[in-house]
Amino acid sequence: MNNSLPFNRYAYLTTHNAFAIEEEPSHTGVPRVTLTNQEDNITQQLHNGVRALMLDTYDFEGDIWLCHSPGGKCHDVTAFEPAMDTLREIEAFLAANPSEIVTIILEDYVESPNGLTNVFKNAGLMKYWFPVSRMPKNGQDWPLVSDMVANNQRLIVFTSNKTKEATEGIAYQWNYMVENQYGDGGMKAGECPARKESAALGDKTKPLVKINS
Repeated sequence: MNNSLPFNRYAYLTTHNAFAIEEEPSHTGVPRVTLTNQEDNITQQLHNGVRALMLDTYDFEGDIWLCHSPGGKCHDVTAFEPAMDTLREIEAFLAANPSEIVTIILEDYVESPNGLTNVFKNAGLMKYWFPVSRMPKNGQDWPLVSDMVANNQRLIVFTSNKTKEATEGIAYQWNYMVENQYGDGGMKAGECPARKESAALGDKTKPLVKINS
């Protein structure tokens, strides 16, 4: 594989609600009543070529969970699994595939102090962490993929919570990427509107583009 270009010069297959897996058993003791998006589990997705995972993180039962839930709150019937379980699958993949890079994009409802930092640390993922300090500003190219691999900085994490770039060192998504409007709202003839949180798709100061269908 050619890895001689900057990270932002490649396209990466991304799964929307990667955790919302059809056959995932209930971990709360009650049947789940929420939408699913995937048939493959996280490990299967990664082995099938997915390199970016969209995950929704919540405080739930004294821990950090992945939930597909309205209103920013997780419930027994919308919870999929503790985030730790998914993150350990990602750690196992990175450990077994030392030339691969994985990106995690968090829709982040976690309010517990350092909740995300602690769960990433406990999953053994900090040794792969790509630091915010190396993320380019003002539309510059990212580091070469080959350099990221050589430095073992192979996990990129973005959060939807603006405050956590300063408090936890987790990159605020909209400082670095733009995204189109997903779903019916983006289906406008002759147009390609951005989602409301994103800068305009033509904003050259954001070197990453997420295409969300």
